Amino acid sequence: MSKNILILQHINIETPGYILDLMKRDKFNLTTIELDEGETIPNNINQFDGMFCMGGPMDTWMEKDYPWLINEKKKIKEFVVELEKPYLGFCLGCQLLGEVVGGKVVKSNPPEIGILDIQMSNDYSKDHLFGEFNSSIKALQWHSYEVQDLESNHDVTLLGSSPTTKYQIFKYKEHAYGIQFHIEIKDNTVSQWACVPEYETALEDSLGKGALEKFDQVAQENMDNMNYNAENLYNNFKKIL
Repeated sequence: MSKNILILQHINIETPGYILDLMKRDKFNLTTIELDEGETIPNNINQFDGMFCMGGPMDTWMEKDYPWLINEKKKIKEFVVELEKPYLGFCLGCQLLGEVVGGKVVKSNPPEIGILDIQMSNDYSKDHLFGEFNSSIKALQWHSYEVQDLESNHDVTLLGSSPTTKYQIFKYKEHAYGIQFHIEIKDNTVSQWACVPEYETALEDSLGKGALEKFDQVAQENMDNMNYNAENLYNNFKKIL
């Protein structure tokens, strides 16, 4: 039976990427809401089996500049906390989940940009989605903010960290996951995102002018492995839909 998936996007080039291709292959019914273009989230979100919430150049606290963030947070809370339905949040989508379940989003020190290491937690092997992953993985990072202060919510489990960012992967109960890095990337992701002014600035501030070519090269070198992890995640996520 085909699944109904709601995809929340904040800029049209940040899609579920490689995972989107897999969902299309499986003939999922996909409803994409481009929030930055004024599209609104349907009132009845209980019609959806799962929700994907993608990244974007804005931050969770920018509600004056992006007032639709207010309703988006309400809808994520309804879907995750009240309806307890499956959710995957990437980068900004991870931070929105973190805020909804009681965390705080703060500036990363330093920002993380590049193909960097994620170390899985001691208990990750018991997890439904990440249990088959290696204990250390390479992932594409491109963020200047992160989730903190989730320790007081005992329904949150830490699954993976980097030296800079504690909550690289976390879950709320057994159905909602925040993933700070970009497991969804494809061959053209780095070159596409570098055209976004906010992303280009962050890249050059972090890695220096002219860093794009090297960044893209390292991404291509690791692409097969990162796509393998994305497909593993997707196949396991399907089981909880």
